[in-house]
Amino acid sequence: MAIWAFAASLTFQGGKELLRARDGYEHGIVPTRALTTALQHERLLSLSVLGDPTASRAELGAQRVRTNTARAELERKASLLQGGTTPAVWNRLHQLMSATERLAEVRNGVDARTADRIQTLDGYATMIESAFKVYDKIPTYSDSSQTDQTRAVVLVGRSREMLSQQAALIAGAVAEGSMSIEERTRFGELVTGRRLLYSMGFDLFDEEFQRLYRSLQGSAAYASFERIEDAVATADRPNPSWATVAAKLSDTFDTFGGDVSKGITERSETLATGILVRIGVAGGLGLLAVAVSIFISVRFGRRMSAELVGLEQVALHLANERLPDVVERLHRGEDVCSEAEELNYGTITEIVNVGRAFTSVQRTAVEAAAGQAQMRKSVNKVFVNLARRSQSLLHRQLTMLEAMEQRASDPETLDDLFGLDHLTTRMRRHSEGLIILSGAVPGRGWRTPVTIYDVVRAAVEEVEDYQRVTVNVPRGPCLAGTVVTDVIHLVAELVENAAVFSPPHTMVNVHGEMVARGYVIEVEDRGLGITSTEMARLNELLAGPPQFDLAGSDRLGLFVVTQLAARHDIRVSLRPSPFGGTTAIVLLPGELVVQAPEPQVTHSAEVEWIATGSGLPKRVRQAVPERRAVPAEAPQPAPVTGSVMTSFRDGWRRAEQEGGTR
Repeated sequence: MAIWAFAASLTFQGGKELLRARDGYEHGIVPTRALTTALQHERLLSLSVLGDPTASRAELGAQRVRTNTARAELERKASLLQGGTTPAVWNRLHQLMSATERLAEVRNGVDARTADRIQTLDGYATMIESAFKVYDKIPTYSDSSQTDQTRAVVLVGRSREMLSQQAALIAGAVAEGSMSIEERTRFGELVTGRRLLYSMGFDLFDEEFQRLYRSLQGSAAYASFERIEDAVATADRPNPSWATVAAKLSDTFDTFGGDVSKGITERSETLATGILVRIGVAGGLGLLAVAVSIFISVRFGRRMSAELVGLEQVALHLANERLPDVVERLHRGEDVCSEAEELNYGTITEIVNVGRAFTSVQRTAVEAAAGQAQMRKSVNKVFVNLARRSQSLLHRQLTMLEAMEQRASDPETLDDLFGLDHLTTRMRRHSEGLIILSGAVPGRGWRTPVTIYDVVRAAVEEVEDYQRVTVNVPRGPCLAGTVVTDVIHLVAELVENAAVFSPPHTMVNVHGEMVARGYVIEVEDRGLGITSTEMARLNELLAGPPQFDLAGSDRLGLFVVTQLAARHDIRVSLRPSPFGGTTAIVLLPGELVVQAPEPQVTHSAEVEWIATGSGLPKRVRQAVPERRAVPAEAPQPAPVTGSVMTSFRDGWRRAEQEGGTR
């Protein structure tokens, strides 16, 4: 449409330029030719007066009035043409008006007889030359024949100007009765120039205009003037009839030039009308074609846009809802490979093909997710298998260590056995961590409730730096047996994390108490703490446990905590400690906290740390088996520290065997 509009505007502009030819002719050419003719007549009379001082000046005065009128008319019409012509034509018209301002100077020279005939001839010729320069800047037509006719008119007009100068020289010579040598030389130059220009212009005319000038060439007046041109060079005195013949022929040429200019203008109008008609037809058909193409494009574009929008919505539904749901179900172990939805959307072939491509992408993504899920499931099975084997071996090892501890009497041997026992307990926790990360449940568990105090002490026992841990948990509340093992593991991971990320000379405090929504266990360290950004990220991770990523193996304990917390709806969060470290808060839901049973059997083995001669602490064990009933509200014990470790390992193991299952 843009190309059509551009081409149509260019063609229409050309037609408008042709239609402006009449305005240019009426407001530019006609008044300029009128001024040129008036100047030529005034020049003829001026040279006659210079040749005959006694001649009457009345006719010259009347001609000067006509010249002034023609100049005023040109000035008036030129102002109307200013906005409808080219800048070049307007500039030449302005130069012509400026040149005619010398008219008063030339006339004063004639009146005062301070200028001779050649000077006067040149003065008028300069002004008339400015008029011909206006013709030279008239825009040429795109039609070559019109361009040739315009050039021919200008050439013949210049030839007629030379004929007018010849007539003026003859008129002055006739009035004086002789012609000077300078005038004869100038006359000869004008003869040569006139004939050359006339011949060139005549050859450019087409047959119609040549026929007009051919009739003039065959006239008696033209033949007489050519004889005059030949006779001037040799005649002693000019013939009085020469001036009449020259002036009459000059007027005839002027009339013919006007007729030809008018004919060219009429031709331009006809040509412009034809061009505009063709523009109307071609432009109308082109506009119709543009309208039809726009209509088809809009219809097709709307249809394509609607189908693309629909396909976009289906693709977004696939990306944002369908595929995530399929992946989530695959993670849960469901078989959804056969549920790939076919995206047969739209009727346009290309859009249908894009929909099929989306279907292929969906199928490939589902298959890849299924493969990943199957691989993860297989890896989990391997982890669980290996972990359960290790767990079984480690439990057997703990049983053997317990028997050895009971038979040992040497304090140093007992100390080494305790170290192996503690190390094996930690190994068992790490083995259970693999089972938990694999989505399975550890083998050991409890059928009866266990006091939270014993649960926390059991968790602390599984930490390497248990001597740095202070437990301040009241007796009384119990934990449901089904969650005992998982809570022990969860608290052990948090305590170990607090011990690892705090200086070795500082203590880790474990505090517990009942709250409105359950039971709270706080694990506080006095380390360097973590930034607020990192704490916010960790709290977000604890609030919504993600799928375990093998790339995050450096935070296995944190992943284990999130899995255990999510399994029993336990809330775990972190906050800054007043001592500069970090406090981990574990909120056990109220439904997991139960009352202690009336009779409770405990088996304890008191282990004390005593100083030896070398100054190093040694542990000695005195088994004190006892069976007693623990009331529901027992008195609060003193905090358990590393200096006096009341290990209940033996009693705990027996309790596991009597009240728990492996």
